Amino acid sequence: MIRFERFSKSFGAQRAVSDLTLEIVPGEIVSVLGPNGSGKTTSLKAAAGLLHPTSGAVFVGGRGERASEPSARRALSFLPQKVSFPESLSGREVLDFYCALRGVARGRVDEALKMASLNGAASRAVGTYSGGMTQRLGLAVAALPDTPVLLLDEPTAALDPDGLCAFYGLAEARRHAGKAVLFTSHQLGDVERLADRVAVLVAGKLAALLTQRELADRLAARGVMRLRLETRPPGLLERLRPLAPAAVWSGEELVVPGPARLRPAVLDAVRAEGATIVDLMASDGRLEDLYRELVGGTP
Repeated sequence: MIRFERFSKSFGAQRAVSDLTLEIVPGEIVSVLGPNGSGKTTSLKAAAGLLHPTSGAVFVGGRGERASEPSARRALSFLPQKVSFPESLSGREVLDFYCALRGVARGRVDEALKMASLNGAASRAVGTYSGGMTQRLGLAVAALPDTPVLLLDEPTAALDPDGLCAFYGLAEARRHAGKAVLFTSHQLGDVERLADRVAVLVAGKLAALLTQRELADRLAARGVMRLRLETRPPGLLERLRPLAPAAVWSGEELVVPGPARLRPAVLDAVRAEGATIVDLMASDGRLEDLYRELVGGTP
């Protein structure tokens, strides 16, 4: 449904994306995850036919047409990162306009309004909408055509709770209908909730392509537990080595790197040595740390 073949895009001397090869198949949700400036939006705009590759190609739709072809654009619906609509129009009037633009039956308007939880605000002027409501209206516009491909650029950036539910419902419904969904994000929660696979872009390059489980495992493995003990039992580190080989003392703290699943056994081992735990802090690995490791090639 969506295929990047060694896609690269430069803006003057600035290379935004380098040699991206990635395929999203029908019935799959893929998230492009990465820090700001990593090439996420550029890649999505290329799939939407809004940017031409500097080299390589992007193909969209069941017949694998180049994204810049009009027939390929008809096969997709695209929600940009920032949406705006004429403030004097009502929400329903905006959707009516896009129905006419895309050749969609007017009956889809009520469905889209319901999906986006905008039923009660359909007759209000867009100028009275909050930022979250405007973003929900953008989701409703994206949902109007029943296209094989759905592209969403940072769809949750300005969404309120109702909007988040609408986004999750829209993406899951499209997946269940055998459509391909590609969305960008830098929010791990979006990925954990929806994505079948995660493409991690760093500095314009595909640094990793992971399943949701693989990403969660890599972050969990970078977790840290910090313990402050009333006393420091002699030989404690040596006894912890089979469980936590990387455990070290840092000042008055016992620092235990590793996944969360190891922590109960470590705590039991510490207590078995007669130590009293005064304070405990634990955290999972951060995306920013994973990005830096991927840039440096750390596995």
